[in-house]
Amino acid sequence: MTDDHQEFAGDLAELRRSVDNLDAAMVHLLAERFRCTHAIGELKARHRLVSRDPRREAAQLKRLRTLAAQSGLDQEFTQKLHALVVREVITNHEAVKFKSGAG
Repeated sequence: MTDDHQEFAGDLAELRRSVDNLDAAMVHLLAERFRCTHAIGELKARHRLVSRDPRREAAQLKRLRTLAAQSGLDQEFTQKLHALVVREVITNHEAVKFKSGAG
């Protein structure tokens, strides 16, 4: 193995460890986010509120797109990720509402 190849392999392994650590952090952050939104779903069900809050979603998306632009992250990707997370939250809120008998 040449020195260049060894350096490449070492750099690649180090970057992959960083990616693995970041993936783990994202999973933990998403889990915490969904714990919070689950509690919101329970609160909404108890008070017979609708699962979806379009004004909150729009404000949140605007804020996230701004953060994405400031961070050099593609705003369209951010919007897709936000839509995916919101869909999952709404699904969970509906399940909580159904389970509580408020549905």
